[in-house]
Amino acid sequence: MGSAQNLVAVVAWRSLPSNLPLVEGWRRLGIRAELLSPPDACRWLGRGDVALVRLDVTPALDSVEAGLDELATLEGRGVRVLNRPAALLVAHDKWQTALRLAEAGIPQPRTLHTTSLDEVRALEPPFVLKPQFGSWGEEVMRCRDAGEVERCLATIRERGWFRRHGVLVQDLVSPLGYDLRVVVAGGRVVGAGRREAAAGEWRNNVALGGRWISAAPPQAAAPLAIDAARAIGADLVGVDLLPDPGRGYLVLEVNAAVDFNEEDEALAGRSIYADIAQALALGQTQLVAA
Repeated sequence: MGSAQNLVAVVAWRSLPSNLPLVEGWRRLGIRAELLSPPDACRWLGRGDVALVRLDVTPALDSVEAGLDELATLEGRGVRVLNRPAALLVAHDKWQTALRLAEAGIPQPRTLHTTSLDEVRALEPPFVLKPQFGSWGEEVMRCRDAGEVERCLATIRERGWFRRHGVLVQDLVSPLGYDLRVVVAGGRVVGAGRREAAAGEWRNNVALGGRWISAAPPQAAAPLAIDAARAIGADLVGVDLLPDPGRGYLVLEVNAAVDFNEEDEALAGRSIYADIAQALALGQTQLVAA
């Protein structure tokens, strides 16, 4: 930052598990940091300050939390905005994510968006159904045969998110029981690990009982995650990669409100908070990993 008085704000409505530790980690590095709601960010931030936007999807899985329009005004007053509203919206909208990745030639599971249940019925399983806006693995359904397709359609037809946006249909990549999460900040990898599915669960989400194992990303995974973050235009994201025998890795999604912590996601021997600060140029250039 240009001045010790400049403020770095993590902007979010809810304190996701990693938001406050992120702020506290930056404070330990000598960075003046706060966790602010969108209205408070608009009220307090001014020229030279930094706003890292970490709005999440709504609990109803039908949109992004309110505040993007307000935050769009910050740049006009000289605030440096990271995870700019347009990029954050693309990251949370899985259909827009798929389109951006396709434009950039980044490998991903084949994805279709539809508002028609009959169109889904006409497809050959296996495939996955998921909300256009989603997180935590919620409402992601696996359809391996016609019977499962009908059971899933009976469920989603009652969902508000389906009535509002339709559904995404994605090729089912044969589950291997794990995936990779790579945290990218400012175009570089600052954290990584492997998520292993809970017993009897095909999804790898930690929120669904999965287990996190710290691990450096394989050589092929890091540049793919960086390319995915660049395609979205986001500054701090988690990129989830699925191993796919014969094709290497596929980008499953890009999460602009990614959760992480110092112990798990940090690269070996480093501090993820210091690495994020350096990658995003939030503090003094002499910052080193703790």
